[in-house]
Amino acid sequence: MSAIVTRNDCQRPDADIAASSARRAFGPSHRWKVLGIGVAANAGFSATFSGIPATAVVMRQGYHLDNASLGLALGLLGLGVALSELPWGVLTDRWGDRRVLLTGLGATAAWLLIMALLVVPTKMAVPGVTLLSASLLVAGLLGGSVNGSSGRAIMGWFGEGERGFAMSIRQTAVPLGGGLGALVLPSLALASGFTAVFGLLATVSALSACFAWRWLHEPPVGSGGHAATATSGPAPLRNIEVWRISTAIGLLCFPQVAVLTFASVFLHDFAGTGTFVTSATLAAVQTGAMVMRVWSGRFTDRHGNRRPFLKVCSALSALAFLVLWLLVTGAAAIPALLPLLPLVVVVAGIFVSAWHGVAYTELATLAGAGHVGTALSLANSFVFVGFCLVPIAIPWLLVAFAWPGVWLAAAICAALACPIFLRQA
Repeated sequence: MSAIVTRNDCQRPDADIAASSARRAFGPSHRWKVLGIGVAANAGFSATFSGIPATAVVMRQGYHLDNASLGLALGLLGLGVALSELPWGVLTDRWGDRRVLLTGLGATAAWLLIMALLVVPTKMAVPGVTLLSASLLVAGLLGGSVNGSSGRAIMGWFGEGERGFAMSIRQTAVPLGGGLGALVLPSLALASGFTAVFGLLATVSALSACFAWRWLHEPPVGSGGHAATATSGPAPLRNIEVWRISTAIGLLCFPQVAVLTFASVFLHDFAGTGTFVTSATLAAVQTGAMVMRVWSGRFTDRHGNRRPFLKVCSALSALAFLVLWLLVTGAAAIPALLPLLPLVVVVAGIFVSAWHGVAYTELATLAGAGHVGTALSLANSFVFVGFCLVPIAIPWLLVAFAWPGVWLAAAICAALACPIFLRQA
């Protein structure tokens, strides 16, 4: 990612100078190829970390897991990303996005291929929860390279008036990949087993690496200096506002992770839906989130209202999960409410997933030039702490409070994020 200045800076940002020089060197349309690479890379990894949990019901049966073991395996996938995000981000700011993205995508593809060959149930043997969990942990450690490096590249190639829109398009890759994963992977797992699941995901990562090798380049040095090496403001790890926004992003991801990881189990076990309805529900969440992310990026670019938009998203998310809590509580006495649950899951999932591009653009602006990879990776560390903790916590919440307790906890997390988005005095 590139140089960012504060909104009140009356002079043209160094990033815009570098991006302009890059467009002259590679052609004015090359920035859209860079954006396409970011979308492809994030969609591929999203299909992994969102698509694998969509197979939760099949995985539970195929690997002979209970809910606690299932939560542990899925949680360690998120833990791997959480542990590796910040180191990958620091390396991105030092080495450049091309080298980091190629290394990470190639290694991820190779590891998923190993899993397809060695970590799948067969007629002869079923891998234990330890092997499955460790394998998903390594997949997360390698896949953590994608987020910060692709975001840095996009911020380097787009000017201030386009960054929110471009970053929001990049963030649509998360629901796009997750939605495709939710549609394809559960049925693929049922029909062909997890060899096909992991093999398909490995192929997608390898193709993304090929695209990055062909078209991803650093913006060249402009008259104001290279976009990625200019500096502005304190380092992100010493910037309290960066920590505030990163914390709010992490909190708001907790209810999102609950939908992504255990909505399939909730709809199957509590609402009694089949594989088709469950997959369609998760795909609708991801499709709606994708549309909302593009719209929100353009909307906030035009109106300059990123913080108010983020507060509204937090409030609406909390409200939607409160409605889900009420419906689940009432469904015990009124079974006629059960058909409403997939619809409310879709609405809550869209609200809690619509804000990513706006939040990451705001965070990149706060981070300052030369620090964007580190800042985005810090936020993603909080995000994937959620991907680790939430799947592990949900089975215990189910034991103590059943499904109403899960969705009430999701509402509380979304509500806590709202005041954090207030601008610090």
